[in-house]
Amino acid sequence: MSELLLTNTRIPGETGEYDLLIRAGSVAAVEQAGTVTAPEAEAVNLSGRWVIPGLWDHHVHFDQWTIQQQRIDLSATESAAEVAQLAAQHAADRSEPLVGFGFRDGLWPDTPSREALDEATGSLPAVMIAGDLHCAWLNTAAEEMLGVRAEADGVIRENDWFPALERLQQSVTLTAEQYQQTAQAAAARGVVGVVDFENTDNMVAWPQRVADGVDQLRVEISVWPDRLDQAVAAGLKTGDPVGDSGLITMGPLKVISDGSLNTRTAWCWDSYPGIDPGHPHPCGMATVPADKLVELLRTARDNGIAAAIHAIGDRANTVVLDAFESLGMTGVIEHAQLLKDEDLPRFADLGLTASVQPEHAMDDRDVADAYWAGRTQRAFPLHSLLELGVELRLGSDAPVAPLDPWVAISAAVHRSRGERESWHPEQRISVQAALAASTRGRDTVRAGDLADIAVIEADPFTCDRDQLRQMTVAATLVGGRFTHREI
Repeated sequence: MSELLLTNTRIPGETGEYDLLIRAGSVAAVEQAGTVTAPEAEAVNLSGRWVIPGLWDHHVHFDQWTIQQQRIDLSATESAAEVAQLAAQHAADRSEPLVGFGFRDGLWPDTPSREALDEATGSLPAVMIAGDLHCAWLNTAAEEMLGVRAEADGVIRENDWFPALERLQQSVTLTAEQYQQTAQAAAARGVVGVVDFENTDNMVAWPQRVADGVDQLRVEISVWPDRLDQAVAAGLKTGDPVGDSGLITMGPLKVISDGSLNTRTAWCWDSYPGIDPGHPHPCGMATVPADKLVELLRTARDNGIAAAIHAIGDRANTVVLDAFESLGMTGVIEHAQLLKDEDLPRFADLGLTASVQPEHAMDDRDVADAYWAGRTQRAFPLHSLLELGVELRLGSDAPVAPLDPWVAISAAVHRSRGERESWHPEQRISVQAALAASTRGRDTVRAGDLADIAVIEADPFTCDRDQLRQMTVAATLVGGRFTHREI
C-alpha cells in the first residue's frame, strides 16, 4: 500500500494528538487527530505513543559489531590474570582460533605477557582484542597465524595491529542472516541509519548486503586511505548513491590520526603519568604524519569526498584542526575527546562538526582521571562545543559501545550511569540537543520530511536518566516502511 496513516500519536513538546499521513516514502501531512482524510491508506493506531525523527548512529564498525557476538566477552575482566584465566577456560578442547573482545587494561594491577597467554592457551592461536579496538594481546601461535610480531609484552598496537585486525576479520565469514540480525536489533532501538567506518571494501560489501535482504537501515559508507584511489577512480562523491537501493550513499574519507586513551596512545601535549621517560611515545602517538594527513585531505576535497578524522588526544585535535584550516576545508572530527581550551572555538570558526560518543565518557572516566589528571574538565566537552555553535553528532563507535542511540543520549544528558554521580556535570547537554545530534538536526516530524520515524513509549523530555537509556521503541520506519513493529 502506497499510503500509511498513523493515527492518535503525540509529538514531544506539543499538546494534543496528531495523525501522520505517509505517502511515497515521505510525510505528506501532520494534522490534528481525526482531521486527515485518506480512505485508501492503511491506518495504524498509535494509541498516544510519541513520534520522533528516526535516529542515526554516526560512528559504527558494522562488521566488528556483528562479529562481536561470536567472541569471548572480556568486558568484565579486571586484570591480565583474569583474561588469561578466561582464555584458558575457552581454549580447552577447542581447535579453532580463540578470539576475545572487550578488555580495558588502563587500570589493571598487573601487565600482560606473551608467556602468560602462551601458558593459558598453548598452541591454539589466541587473540584478545581491547575494547577500544586499538590493540590486542596475542600468543605466539596468533602472531604466526597473523604474520606479525607483538611487542615484548605480547601486545600489538595501532598501525602494527590494524592490518592484522583486517586479516582476522577476513578469515571469518558472516552470513546475510547475521548482518540482518544486527540491522534488525538497531531498528528495534529506533535507528534508521548508520555511518559505517569499517575498514573494508564498503563500496562493494554494502550493496551486496542490501541485495541479500539487509535493508533495515540507511547506510553512509566510508573509505579508508588505502581505498581512496579506488573511490576516486569510481567517480564516487560524498552523497552519491551507491547501488540502486536508495539506502546506501557515499560518505567520508576516514583517517585515524592518533590512538586511544585506554591504550595510552591518544596523542597529547602532556606525557602520560607513570610512563618510562625512555618510552618512544610518552605523550601517545600520531598514526599518520601531518603532511600525509594534509595530502589525504586535499585528495578527498579535490574529488568531492568529505573527511572524518579520528582525533582523541588534544595534540591530535590541534594537528587535525590545523590540517583542515590549511586547506580551507570543512569536515568532521571523530571523537574530539580531549581539547585545548583555545582549540574549542576553532571547531566553530572552521565550520567543523564534532562526532562524539558520549558513552565513552562513562567507560573512560576512571582511566581519564588517572591519565589525564588535571585535564578532564576539557574532556568530552559537549556543552562547551554546543555553546560555541558547533554541530554535534552522536554515535557509539560500536563495538566499543553498544549500537544504541538511547544509551548515547542518556550519557550525553546525564553523564552518569549505575550508582555513580555525574562526571563533570557542567558538560551535560539538554535532551533536545542530544536528540538533534542523533537525528541530523531534525527536532520534530514535519510534512515534507522523509518518513524516517521512531515511535516510542514515553516522552523523552520527561524521562529520567535510566528511562532514557532503556527507552522502549514500539516501531521504526525507514521511508515509510516498517523496519521494526511491535504495535
